[in-house]
Amino acid sequence: MRRRPQSTSAATTKPEVSEEPIAPSWVAQRPQRSPFVWLTLFLAIAYGSWGVFHYQFESLPAPLTAEQAGKRGFSEFSALEHVKALTQLGPHSVGSDALHQALQYVLAEAEKIKKTAHWEVDVEVDSFTAKSGANRMAGGLFKGRTLVYSDLNHIIIRILPKYAPEAVDNAILVSSHIDTVFSTGGAGDCSSCVAVMLELARGISQWAHGFKHAVIFLFNTGEEEGLNGAHSFITQHPWSKSIRLAIDLEAMGIGGKSGIFQAGPDPWPIETFAAVAKYPSGQIIAQDIFSSGAIKSATDFQVYREVAGLSGLDFAYADNTAVYHTKNDKLELLKLGSLQHLGENMLAFLLKIAASSHLTKVNTMVEEDNKGQSTAVYFDILGTYMVVYRQRFANMLHKSVIAQSLLIWTTSLLMGGYPAAISLALSCLSVILMWIFALSFSVLAAFIIPLISSSPVPYVANPWLVVGLFAAPALLGALTGQYLGYLVLHTHLSNVYAKKKQISPVIQADLIKSEAERWLYKSGSLQWLILLILGTYYKIGSSYLALFWLLPPAFAYGFLEATLTPARFPKPLKLATLLIGLAVPILISAGGFIRLAGTIIGTVVRLDRNPGGTPDWLGNVIVATYVAAVMCLTLVYLLSYIHLPGAKKSIVLSTCLLFGLSLAVVSLGIVPPFTKDTSRAVNVVHVVDMTRSFDEKQDPRSYVSLFSSTPGKLTKEVEQINEGFRCGRDKVVDLVTFSVKYSCWTFDDTDSGWSESDVPIMHVDSDTRGGERITQVLIDTKGSTRWTLAINADEIEDFTFKDAGSSEELVLVGDMSSVDGWHIMQFSGGKNAPTKFGLTLFWMKNSTRLDHKVEGKREEGTPLLKLRTDMDIVTPKVDRVLSKLPPWCSLFGKSTSPTTFSFLSNLPFNF
Repeated sequence: MRRRPQSTSAATTKPEVSEEPIAPSWVAQRPQRSPFVWLTLFLAIAYGSWGVFHYQFESLPAPLTAEQAGKRGFSEFSALEHVKALTQLGPHSVGSDALHQALQYVLAEAEKIKKTAHWEVDVEVDSFTAKSGANRMAGGLFKGRTLVYSDLNHIIIRILPKYAPEAVDNAILVSSHIDTVFSTGGAGDCSSCVAVMLELARGISQWAHGFKHAVIFLFNTGEEEGLNGAHSFITQHPWSKSIRLAIDLEAMGIGGKSGIFQAGPDPWPIETFAAVAKYPSGQIIAQDIFSSGAIKSATDFQVYREVAGLSGLDFAYADNTAVYHTKNDKLELLKLGSLQHLGENMLAFLLKIAASSHLTKVNTMVEEDNKGQSTAVYFDILGTYMVVYRQRFANMLHKSVIAQSLLIWTTSLLMGGYPAAISLALSCLSVILMWIFALSFSVLAAFIIPLISSSPVPYVANPWLVVGLFAAPALLGALTGQYLGYLVLHTHLSNVYAKKKQISPVIQADLIKSEAERWLYKSGSLQWLILLILGTYYKIGSSYLALFWLLPPAFAYGFLEATLTPARFPKPLKLATLLIGLAVPILISAGGFIRLAGTIIGTVVRLDRNPGGTPDWLGNVIVATYVAAVMCLTLVYLLSYIHLPGAKKSIVLSTCLLFGLSLAVVSLGIVPPFTKDTSRAVNVVHVVDMTRSFDEKQDPRSYVSLFSSTPGKLTKEVEQINEGFRCGRDKVVDLVTFSVKYSCWTFDDTDSGWSESDVPIMHVDSDTRGGERITQVLIDTKGSTRWTLAINADEIEDFTFKDAGSSEELVLVGDMSSVDGWHIMQFSGGKNAPTKFGLTLFWMKNSTRLDHKVEGKREEGTPLLKLRTDMDIVTPKVDRVLSKLPPWCSLFGKSTSPTTFSFLSNLPFNF
């Protein structure tokens, strides 16, 4: 068949189809996001995160009876009997009759363990009284202080196999403290620890015939006054020389899971614990935060590491941290299963290491490795499995991931060219704007709350309020900031796609939106990559979190979304990419983030270390900043999905509604800021002020001072007490260890209940001025065995301190450090502790006070010495105030705070 010839015009004309814009295959379904789907996804992620937290930190083992545990097991119900017996004694601080009774109880229980031990096991019980001593810690909470102690009593149990004489040379120490602060019976801190140790000792006494090493249980006193019990044991007891590993049990709350928050420096103990513990719990992020000084606290583990050079583990109960050192540290709030959890973990751990030949090698590796490469990174997964690896491996892993990530980013930018580099920069801008707006919105809420609420911190008793008060505005701010970045990025991409003539404008708009959300998603990976680089450089153990928030989302994106050529058109991100990418990070970190939020909220109760010295909004800003930071770090991937049509409006409205309802709840007082079980921390102190100015002698002032370390005024409390208190910032009290900037005073009926014979004396015995000026001061604290002395470090270069009765040198000349121009000396001791001392001061050679004449009146009010002596006295006035104290208030004690009665005195320069 003959073909019909084509006409010339037809042959030279371009096909019509080539003039039509190219359309991707998916354009029939324009990118839309259902509001219902995304609200449901938000709720599912929140619920899943809470579920992870609950399983990881709230799920406790069933407590066992003595019959269920057997002779060799651990019984929580048996341990609870010890907690009950100790808490019934009430507060048992150093020097009190109650502490003597607590010691006798522990001693009696130790003797029972000795009598019932396995016939091939030796159990030795020692009631040890430490002589006077002094401790200067190199860092931490007590840096710049000298801690002096005397007449401290400890109960020590040593368990070892009877027919293995070499076991006595190598021992494992398990330690905790019996004493409490004056304000609490200490069910959590640390009667629960003592109870666990007694039950462990009973169980170990049935196992130790197979051990290669001894196990020493130290029940010390003096921890609450500055780690004195641990120091006196390590420096004075003969058994301390045999210790190769130390385990400290502590509490900064009450009950829950007792987790490891300090480990090392040798990694073997944490590696062994992870291998044998039934319910492993521990997070290196807690160790990083604690060692940074962000939490103003210290444990005996610091003594074992710094003074004795030991490796080991430090455990702590951290549930309900708001009750720490208050009346609410009580047995009723101790969750069932808490002691069983710690007891079973510790029993398995002790059985393993006591029979191990590796114990004698502990610390050797660390001494050889002075760069910290062998320290351990550790974290638990849902409280059922613990991951432990060494810092050397962490560095290799992190550097490998960083190198590959940078290679991928470099390749991507080279393929994408200049437009891709600009897109990356603008997506980073969206992250920066997200942080700025999230922090701004959340912090703004922090400033608003004190203006509308009866308390600056109305969420302490109801932590769930933080979700509405801070998380909601942080989410709104993060979404706003990222959306502004999205708009800028959208404009840039519009200019890029405008050059592609073959694509229709309608299709271009959809392509631009899809590519913009992809860049926002990838900017989340870049954010975590930067954090991983910083964490690796500074060798921060918790930088493993950045690894988990970088790799799974990047893997999900690469597996489901990435294209091999920039010529392919971008598609909307798949929901599966988000779900797969976030599953592992949420599983690993959600519980820890929520737990840390609860800890921060609980510490707000005792935030103000100089009551009245910090703004009322500071606690809110700290909580708001943390919440906003977590939101920005964890929601950066999720928020990138929301900017396509359909989802933003409903999320914004829901967030605003939640924030408004939370503000209404707070402003109307629907829920109280404090309750009888979560109290405001206050102090009621009868002060007799004997201080005098530079050239002045005055009569003592006697008054009762009411102040609080919880932010906020005391107006409501004073009205209910109705004892003539007047409040203000003019009621300043210098308590030597800290200053009260806002308090309430009453002078009514304050002249009774104390005696002038108890007023301390500071007398200058000699003042020689030859080549250097030396001043000798005699100090008589009268009936006080708990006192604090401040030495002016601007004029005094060093000092010595001795017991005037025995002439025993307690503090020798050394490197006297100072904080804020003062060197603080704290003393605590038992009833037989000395009360008369000799202080020798060595003046600076360039001191401006080398003679009694001082030019001008500069610093006339600054004394040479400041002294506060605390007495175990409750005067009639204080007794009435305490009886009227509102139920939402509790006395709060710490090593630096006064008890219920204090004398204040000083020694001016013109002595």
